[in-house]
Amino acid sequence: MGTTTPPRTLAEALRARGDESLAGLLRARPDLLNPVPNDITQLATRAGTRASVVRALEHLDRFALQTAEALAVAPDPAPYDTLLSLLTGDGLDDGEQRDDMGAAITAALPGALATLREQALVWGEDDRLRLVRTARELLAPSPQHPSPTGLGPTVAEATAGMSPGRLQEILAATDLPATHDPVSAVAALSALFTDRTRMAELLDTAPVEALSVLDRLVWGPPYGEVTPNPTPPVKWLRDRGLLLPVSTRTVVLPREAALHLRAGRAHRVPEPAPPAVAAAAERDPQAVDRAAAGQAFTALSTIEELLKLWDGGGPTILRAGGLSVRELKRAATALDVSEPIAAFWIELAYGAGLLASDGETDERYAPTPASDEWLDLPAEDRWTHLATAWLAATRTPGLVGGQDAKGRALSALGPELDRSAAPDVRRRVLTLFAELPPGTAPEAETLLRRLRWERPLRGSAPAAEGSDLRSRLALWTLNEAELLGITGRGALSAQARALLDEGEQTAAALLSPLLPDPLDHVLLQADLTAVAPGPLERPLADMLSVLADVESKGGATVYRFTPGSVRRALDAGQAAADLHAFLAAHSRTPVPQPLSYLIDDVARRHGHLRIGAASAYVRCDDEAVLNEILADRRSTGLRLRRLAPTVLAAQTDPGSLLEALRDMGYAPAAESAEGDVLITRAGARRTPPRTPPAPVPEGPPVPDDTLLGAAVRAIRAGDTAATVARKEPQEGAPGSTPSGTLPRTTPAETLATVQAAAMTGSTVWIGYVNADGAASQRVIAPVRVEGGFVTAYDHTADEVRTYPLHRITGVAELAEEG
Repeated sequence: MGTTTPPRTLAEALRARGDESLAGLLRARPDLLNPVPNDITQLATRAGTRASVVRALEHLDRFALQTAEALAVAPDPAPYDTLLSLLTGDGLDDGEQRDDMGAAITAALPGALATLREQALVWGEDDRLRLVRTARELLAPSPQHPSPTGLGPTVAEATAGMSPGRLQEILAATDLPATHDPVSAVAALSALFTDRTRMAELLDTAPVEALSVLDRLVWGPPYGEVTPNPTPPVKWLRDRGLLLPVSTRTVVLPREAALHLRAGRAHRVPEPAPPAVAAAAERDPQAVDRAAAGQAFTALSTIEELLKLWDGGGPTILRAGGLSVRELKRAATALDVSEPIAAFWIELAYGAGLLASDGETDERYAPTPASDEWLDLPAEDRWTHLATAWLAATRTPGLVGGQDAKGRALSALGPELDRSAAPDVRRRVLTLFAELPPGTAPEAETLLRRLRWERPLRGSAPAAEGSDLRSRLALWTLNEAELLGITGRGALSAQARALLDEGEQTAAALLSPLLPDPLDHVLLQADLTAVAPGPLERPLADMLSVLADVESKGGATVYRFTPGSVRRALDAGQAAADLHAFLAAHSRTPVPQPLSYLIDDVARRHGHLRIGAASAYVRCDDEAVLNEILADRRSTGLRLRRLAPTVLAAQTDPGSLLEALRDMGYAPAAESAEGDVLITRAGARRTPPRTPPAPVPEGPPVPDDTLLGAAVRAIRAGDTAATVARKEPQEGAPGSTPSGTLPRTTPAETLATVQAAAMTGSTVWIGYVNADGAASQRVIAPVRVEGGFVTAYDHTADEVRTYPLHRITGVAELAEEG
């Protein structure tokens, strides 16, 4: 501890630490820095608050937590040997396996204790270990909150309200000497239960049924219900104090008796070492990298398809936020995946900043301007962008389809999907992958067991651990990593290892050779299809997606040309000659005659009908076509009437009229008020510039070394200001200040003292209240006093500062040393 006198309080223990140790505490518990404590005493007080202690306990590994739980049921303070005995047992039931466990515990306990000390949960020398009071209250047993160890209260705690007569009856039943002093009686009973020999002799006289009752209570919970007329075995135990009353119908097995039955162990199964992650399979690392790269390419294709699907404006946003179940199903059908996987791709695109709401009155989801920049990147850079966004995201698509605490359904892109633990779990899972040899796929159950050891749930039963959030996040991580191409065939890929350790550039360089090169050609076939034997260059893919419909995907993509798809290209401003030239330039096979005929036939009829706004009209130079439309029963709902031999008027808007006539098999074109054909280009809708959703952090962020150093200096200086020896007036004299409070002097006295200090170069102690009303104590060396301000070197902040005189509550001279 750095001092010869043992610390009496947590504050004294922290004050004796070095700067590196204090920085380690603040790094492990960053909530203590919000705001920076004024001094060590305030730091110790804040470290003992319930919320901060709960957060610290939840970040302990299982053995450190078991050590804290053992201290909670040990005497306060507890010697190191007592703590070790609670974890290893008293050695009287040891076999070879127990000897091995004892050696492992003995080796691991100093590290666990060092962790608890670093986080200010335990303080004191090894001969007087103290668990902070709040942690003891959280981990100690009570009827409402049983101890995680399964131990009950001590004999002294359980007999606190017992009558002296009842104590005498227990002493008589156990052949202990009678005493009229309740304290002596409790001490005698406690001594009996902690004496291995006498306790064994007492239990040898117990009925077999009574021992069965103890067996059910020994590992917890230690409480049981009894009837007004208990059975003889229970009565035998109650008469001898082995079951003590908590209420009229509840009894408890006292801690000392339970520890005897447990051979002195606080835990049934101590876990001093983390469980190893077992290998499920060992694969060729190069095959893993190729499989992961193939899935990465599929991920990019899926995201591109999703962006294209919502290119002209995506689905509307629910009033409560998020995507409706119907729209999620529609997206899943379009992407040819299941709904949970569709939710993952949608959330990934949203988390990467490629999708967002457009902010309009009729609010919809649509691609962002950043999506166009992303599409222009090389494939490997697009993948690293997605993978990095996934690693940092707190959005949890695995929750989609479940319910929140109020029973409301959780929807994709909804506001309730953030889970702050998600990034930590993802990165930890991948780190455990990376610790295995390349090409090794871990066994999922052992990986989950390791994660539960590293961050156990306090007080949870082992059977319930599989349903905790961190376990579900880990399972979702395994699935999502495979979908994204982080892993291949269950093992971590080399590009993912590089992403974790070296950054995006190295990962992209490793991935690039494994991705297929984009092609600049297709294979046209006589059945009006085109086969793309691999990924296409973006201009070719964009044009082909307008000119043809995707019929099937896989190793090769098959596009089909239809009258509707050709018309779509003509609507986008292409001429028949342009389409013929495009196909001839990009086909490795001759353009089939049926395809040329299809393009010419659709182009000949395209624009033959013209739709404009009257509210709407149809005009055509061929009267026979208009007569055919009027005679068609399907045009009845349009309420058409002839205005001229070549013009029909409709009682509907131009857009609806255009779609209706297309459904009837015609190829009309929209025209402007000047009579020009209107060209409609697909995919023109974008949201305003949007930033990706910010991850919701799990508690305060971990401070960097610069902030930690400044915080430690400020706390040290504040502690110096709070504990510095100073001259003070006699008690009761004008300007006197009770010890431990801010100094109080009149404005005139304050001004005179700081002016004198500036002239003599001495240091003074002041009380100061900042603009927010926060009071603090500071040690300053005034340099200049003018204009109502004091410029001084502040030892508290380790810098020169200027203070308004009216905010200084008082000033005192420092006492001379020696």
